[in-house]
Amino acid sequence: MGSFRASMLVLLVHHLILLLFASFQLVFSDEKLIEVQCHNAEVPAACIQCLKSDPGGEAADKVGIATIIINCLSNNAETQENNMSSLASSVQDKNLKSLFQDCKKGFFEAKHDLSTATNQLKSKNYDKTNHYVRTALEEEIICRKYVVSMKLRVASNILYKMRVYEELSDAAMRIIDRF
Repeated sequence: MGSFRASMLVLLVHHLILLLFASFQLVFSDEKLIEVQCHNAEVPAACIQCLKSDPGGEAADKVGIATIIINCLSNNAETQENNMSSLASSVQDKNLKSLFQDCKKGFFEAKHDLSTATNQLKSKNYDKTNHYVRTALEEEIICRKYVVSMKLRVASNILYKMRVYEELSDAAMRIIDRF
């Protein structure tokens, strides 16, 4: 009986070691996948930061990586929508107020486009996924163009987030193009 328990214990320890080794391999290969996908996207810093901010990032496959990036875009659009709302409420000039309200509306629409992009991604309709990511990006580009052309004084973090939004959009589209 003691020999049986010892054999079972050795077998259990052996399986635990194999399981532990396999999980290290899985994490390593997933980090490598993230690195490859983000470097192929040509904006590795923003891409990697987005993926590292998501708890499921390290275990994601290519579709999971694209989904996480689209979620980061959606979160960024939400933040920018709130920023534009605050800017609109803080200015007296009717033209500026209208500009910021248009930007707010654009980011609201971008969130809807990104939600549709996620649904298309889950349906494996990659061309439509990219179409909706691109449409969401157009809203941001229009807003940034007006803000920059009018030489408006907005917080640097707003312009920074706009640049990150563009980088993540590019990353998502490039990753999806490789499916």
